Amino acid sequence: MKASNVDGVYDSDPKKNPEAKRYETVSFEEVLSKQLRVMDQTAFALCRENKVPIRIFDMTASGAIEAALGAHPPGTKVE
Repeated sequence: MKASNVDGVYDSDPKKNPEAKRYETVSFEEVLSKQLRVMDQTAFALCRENKVPIRIFDMTASGAIEAALGAHPPGTKVE
């Protein structure tokens, strides 16, 4: 789980680009090849090497933590 101030991984900064596309799921390789900003590089590398999926979600949304732990979590899954 990666709590953020945006609701997932985007192809560009959604605060600067209203046309930014949010990914529902994205692979570790795609994050690297497209140079998407997900999290600290060391933490990202550890997750990738150990095959630990990451869920990026908006921590400022009401009920965000409960939703992230639910059956249909919001945000983007990196796997």
